[in-house]
Amino acid sequence: MECAICAKHRGKGPLAGPVVWADDMVVVSHRPGEFAGYLFVETRRHVAALDGLTAGEVAAVSQAAWCAARGLRSELAPEHVFSAIAGRSVAHFHQHVFVRYRGTPSEIGWMDGPSWTGAPVVDIGALCRRLADYF
Repeated sequence: MECAICAKHRGKGPLAGPVVWADDMVVVSHRPGEFAGYLFVETRRHVAALDGLTAGEVAAVSQAAWCAARGLRSELAPEHVFSAIAGRSVAHFHQHVFVRYRGTPSEIGWMDGPSWTGAPVVDIGALCRRLADYF
């Protein structure tokens, strides 16, 4: 079975979302769906975990995550910008960079922001185009 993130990088499968920015080492894309402000930083090379990355990939991922967080903070003015590396569902390195909007109820967990139906409605395509300027 093919890796879902490798397929995503070719624009295929359920994980495919708008690409914000990419180079020869990493791809930064927006999560599919209606919740604006949830990005993924992924290595182009198929590698399962952080400890399998090359030094160059580590630098590229770090720089891209930093740019993503700065862009999200500037464009959406959230309460918080989170970053997480879990790697439990897909064995291809990916880092989550996502917002928690101001006013999100306290009972909504830090990783559950996309489940909040009161999140602001944002044109995700336009947001991605603006975010590209931060890279």
